[in-house]
Order: sequence, then structure tokens, then C-alpha cells
Amino acid sequence: MKLGVSSYSLYQAMQAGSMSLLEVIDWVASIGGEHIEIVPLGFNFVENPGLIEQIRERAAQAGIVVSNYAIGANFIVDSEEAYAAEIARVKREVDHAHALGAKLMRHDVASRPDTSIVRFQEDLPRIANACREIADYAAQYGITTSLENHGYYVQASDRVQAVIHAVDRPNYKTTLDIGNFVCVDENPVIAVKKNIGYASMVHIKDFYVRPENRNPGAGWFRSAGGQYLRGAIAGQGDLDLWEILRIVKASGYDGYLSIEYEGMEDCRQGTRIAFDNVRRIWEEV
Repeated sequence: MKLGVSSYSLYQAMQAGSMSLLEVIDWVASIGGEHIEIVPLGFNFVENPGLIEQIRERAAQAGIVVSNYAIGANFIVDSEEAYAAEIARVKREVDHAHALGAKLMRHDVASRPDTSIVRFQEDLPRIANACREIADYAAQYGITTSLENHGYYVQASDRVQAVIHAVDRPNYKTTLDIGNFVCVDENPVIAVKKNIGYASMVHIKDFYVRPENRNPGAGWFRSAGGQYLRGAIAGQGDLDLWEILRIVKASGYDGYLSIEYEGMEDCRQGTRIAFDNVRRIWEEV
């Protein structure tokens, strides 16, 4: 197991101008992180291609690796031209992942206001075709591509598996976010048990969960079924992190664990506590 941090965890500080991405790399190494996951929020490599080499050099100097490159994408678009253009854009992002030295890349697959299973089944062939083409392109670099369980539409464990099986490529898996299943009201312990065998990457996240008839006020969002959710420091929220990490460990998974913090506390404090908690819990389970 290699424990590290997603740059997304420190987005609060980067957005405020108190940390740069390169300083985030140093900070992750300073708390004992073995890897950093790059999420291009607030920057992109098309406008700033030189940043790729800066990231590689800074990570090497800090003694950590770039584990994963995570981007957004949506293959449910209005025309064949837009569909082909989105596939081509994601392929260019695969080139960026390769240039970063990452062997893992997560790209989103679909978003719709109508998240019904009927609509999902209709969209599945087009989603799978796009992901298959991108996975085949990524194979030349030895990169494994993946989808994450988020965004409501393709978030439940069975839908994630449906896409993986439809794509049917050995280098196409899932970035398994242990917390995101609650966004579609799925028990994360059961969902992680179902999908850990498909994971190329594991995100560690925690949530506070409150019933739909108990509005806690500002700072919360709703699950698909109406529950109130708020990001928590890993190990301090309502998820059974001990049992979830026990399942991950017992599965034989020995890849990257990435802290993905999105709570209301200061991002450096929240990420550091989450990191220390996960390292301790992993040793206990």
C-alpha cells in the first residue's frame, strides 16, 4: 500500500493563492506521502504545457511519484461531432498523463439530469465505446484508465461494474472512492466489498450523514435519495472507515490510497489529520 494525497484536497489553499501546485507537492512529501494525484483544477496543460515538466521535477526532488491524473469528461453530448471531439480531447489528456509519468488516469464518462436506470442502459453502449477507444489508446503507454463512482449517474457499484464489463479491456478499471457511494444512498461497506476487485486506485473520503427530515443548515448537500451529506476528515465522519479499510486490505489490494479531503476545516489541517488517521487505521485493521 502506498499512501498519498490528491491535489484536489488542497484546492482550497491553491484557489486562495496561499499554495501553488508545486508547493502542494512539497507539502505532501513533508507529511510522509508517497505519491500525489494530479487533478487539473485552476490550471490546464494545454495553456501551460511547461507545468508538466515542473511537476515531474518537483515530485522527483521531493521523493514522491505522480500516481494518477484525474480529469472530467462527458460522452453524452448532442452530436456525433461532439462525441468524437470529446474522445479526441480525452486522448490528448492521456498524452498529458504519460508526460507526467503517471500509469493511472481517471476520466469521467457521463452526466445527465435524468439518472434513471432506463436512461443509463440506453447510454451504456456509447459510454463503453468511448472508454474502450481511450483505453486502447492508453495501452501504448502502459496506462490504465478508469471511471470513478461519482456524479450520481454512474455512481452506484452495479453501474460502475456494468461500464467496466461493457468496455472489456484489461487496462480499464475503477478509481474506487470509498465514500462516494453514500451520494446514491448505497452502503459503502457493501459497495466497496463488491468493487474492490475492479480497483486501479482507491480514494479515501469520509462524510457526515443526516436524515432527509433533519436539515443541518448551510454547507450540506443532498444525496440522490435526499439525505444530507457533508465532507468530513477521514476517520471522523459517519462512515465505518475501519471496516472499509479492513475490506480493502483483506482483498490483497496493494496499490495507491489517495486522501481526497473536501470538508469545511482548513484543507491543510483536514488533509493532514485524514492522512495520519488512515495510516494508523490501516495498521490496526
